[in-house]
Amino acid sequence: MRFEKHIFVCANQKAEGKPCCGNENGMAIIEKFRTLLGDAGLKAKIRVQKSGCLDACTKGPALVIYPEGTYYGKLTLADVDTIFEEHLLQNKVVEALELKF
Repeated sequence: MRFEKHIFVCANQKAEGKPCCGNENGMAIIEKFRTLLGDAGLKAKIRVQKSGCLDACTKGPALVIYPEGTYYGKLTLADVDTIFEEHLLQNKVVEALELKF
């Protein structure tokens, strides 16, 4: 496998009035992860990228981290730091932010 972890952040845009992650800081979350990964020298090990809809529109912004398949939702920019420190660096699921389907 090329990357140890792969983060897909929903940045989907929907018609006006419909909830969507793209309107709720989806791209800002991606940029913050990219900055943190770059500063830590982890871009070769962990990839973050924009995804289409993750079917969690009312729980967005949302993301999923593979290979674990852990979904997180209702994210703020501050939550990115927590996910980075705990999930990506320590391999611990951040249960307070985890989406359970």
